[in-house]
Amino acid sequence: MSSVASSKESVRRGDASPRPGARSRGLEAVPRSVNAIGSGATPSAPRSLRRPSGDFAQAMADGAVQDAQRKLERRIRAHLPRGTLDVTLTDNRYTMISVRRENKGGPFYRVRLHHMFAAASPSITRALARYIARNDADASNLLGDYIDANQHRVRARNRRLQSPSLVTEGRHHELQVIFDDLNQRYFDGAIEARITWGQRTIKPRRRNSIKMGSYSVEDRLIRIHRSLDRGLVPRFFVEWIVYHEMLHQVHPIRVANGRRIFHSRAFMEDEAQFEQYAAARAWERAHLDELLTY
Repeated sequence: MSSVASSKESVRRGDASPRPGARSRGLEAVPRSVNAIGSGATPSAPRSLRRPSGDFAQAMADGAVQDAQRKLERRIRAHLPRGTLDVTLTDNRYTMISVRRENKGGPFYRVRLHHMFAAASPSITRALARYIARNDADASNLLGDYIDANQHRVRARNRRLQSPSLVTEGRHHELQVIFDDLNQRYFDGAIEARITWGQRTIKPRRRNSIKMGSYSVEDRLIRIHRSLDRGLVPRFFVEWIVYHEMLHQVHPIRVANGRRIFHSRAFMEDEAQFEQYAAARAWERAHLDELLTY
């Protein structure tokens, strides 16, 4: 999400909003087109953990989750060279794996895993051990593929039954016109997304931060903050923010060492191709206070 960060009093363009399964620290699930991975026999998970994740609370109450934790912990520990392991199964929608490494007279690993791993095959439990102990890159990739193949087990976010109302016409800038123009000039009309202004602010105030724009991967929806729909904001600056969000459809989020990368080097190189990139950056620096006051 594009934002003005008050801690540095500077403006940053935005992060794309991913599907469920990707957020926070640890290994994160980012949507990719992969096949299910399976080698060796797959153990049987408790029935309550094989059903949709809405049953997780009941499985906790029945003791099924705790039983699955103990079994998975034993299977992973068998592949650890040394150290102590503590495993907790979760129903988290964003972080699939979180590892905290401590030293208590020897390696001590506190690991939180999404319950999809309760039924993981031996190859996946071996990969978990390598990732937990050494942050192994190959293991990280294998686990990422496993997470992608089990996205159906991740509890879906609550979504509105109806599509959000789109407002593209502003008092000073017409977003659909800007989007269509940029799509033809820079993307040969290939970007398939909707665009809308965000909600109006009731009372102007000096903010610590402001999200200038965002792109929802799941909904293919670009939102632009109303702060930009003012006479003091030149069209080329609004174009830059919209262009940045459109680039998120060209450069999908990827994972490196368990962390999401929103703005890769290729992303930044493409952003610099915006015709008035330098002018937009300069205007941003000169008008930071006005952007934060809305």
